[in-house]
Amino acid sequence: TQLLKTKTTVQMKTISLDDVGDGSTQDSGSSSFVPSKLTSLYRWYQWKLDSTVTHRLLRWSSLLGLTLLYTLRIFYIQGWHIVSYALAIYLLNLFILFLSPKIDPGMDEWDMEDEWGESEAPQLPITSNQEFRPFIRRLPEFKFWLSSIKAFLVALFCTFFSVFNIPVFWPILVIYFIILFVLTMKRQIRHMIRYSYLPFSHGKTVYKG
Repeated sequence: TQLLKTKTTVQMKTISLDDVGDGSTQDSGSSSFVPSKLTSLYRWYQWKLDSTVTHRLLRWSSLLGLTLLYTLRIFYIQGWHIVSYALAIYLLNLFILFLSPKIDPGMDEWDMEDEWGESEAPQLPITSNQEFRPFIRRLPEFKFWLSSIKAFLVALFCTFFSVFNIPVFWPILVIYFIILFVLTMKRQIRHMIRYSYLPFSHGKTVYKG
């Protein structure tokens, strides 16, 4: 009788351990389901995003449509001017990076060299005797577009929350932005004139023999 009781107790413990093991397996499976779905969703998003690289006109047309949508939204709600001001400052910063070369020709040579004394990247040609090199932007065109799209979406999202509707006299913000835009572009144009470069590549000169 004691032997039968001992066997029964061992069998009950084995069954309970098996149940616990099956439960942990199910929990781990369910917990790994969400990250896998998020990973697949991110891969699909990245694939769709990469497929738009060659469609430049379509991309910038979508940005223009989003700009018109945001403008109509602000005109309709008559508020959230501080959000629009922050958006304009951010877009201006992106535009300056878009116009700037990846390697600033005004940097000191010690700043442009690595620990082995070699330059990190090719410099812009300053004189006509130097070798032609295409203009490499600090902010590429695709990243400029993508950052602008994200900025407009975030700003549009903020207009649905009253906490971002800070009362402000909007003409002052417009004046501040115009002054900042003029001063920033003036400095950028001076930089272009000083180092004799244009923010685009017009191709290498071909001489006919």
